Amino acid sequence: MKTNRILACIGAMAASMAVCALVLGQAGSPTSGKSAPARSAPWKPSVVKTAAEWHKVLAPDQFEILRRKGTEPAFTGKYAHTTDKGTYLCAACGNELFSSDTKFDSGTGWPSFWQPLRKDAVHNDIDRSFGEERTEVLCYRCGGHLGHVFEDGPKPTGLRYCMNSAALKFKAKPAPK
Repeated sequence: MKTNRILACIGAMAASMAVCALVLGQAGSPTSGKSAPARSAPWKPSVVKTAAEWHKVLAPDQFEILRRKGTEPAFTGKYAHTTDKGTYLCAACGNELFSSDTKFDSGTGWPSFWQPLRKDAVHNDIDRSFGEERTEVLCYRCGGHLGHVFEDGPKPTGLRYCMNSAALKFKAKPAPK
């Protein structure tokens, strides 16, 4: 009984904080005074499948993240600490997304990159879930949810593409002969 009241109070406090952030214009930006990264123009993914078709080709955790916009717990993902050289692809459609050359340790527990491989590798969209506004990152080819981008990354872009490992596949760079 007490636990339910405590949880209700915590929920109410979180909702109040989100409303205050929206009113003060601070939602969606991890650094005060900065605007969110630019959103991409409207687009339609070129790879389109039904939920049943995606279920056949994705593991349950991949489906939850890529198709239902879930998030894996911090520090649990396969690629959070990977330092191998290569390319990160969309786990759903194989679209090349990020180079290991732009990967950095953000300390957040998710694989982080300061730039996509190409401008048309990802699509940025507005995410207004959880009472705040963030910039969602989607695979440009299939529309799969990859994670979010924030403006607290390193130079030269100042961006942190915070991705879910389960939304990615890694293709190692061939060893030199």
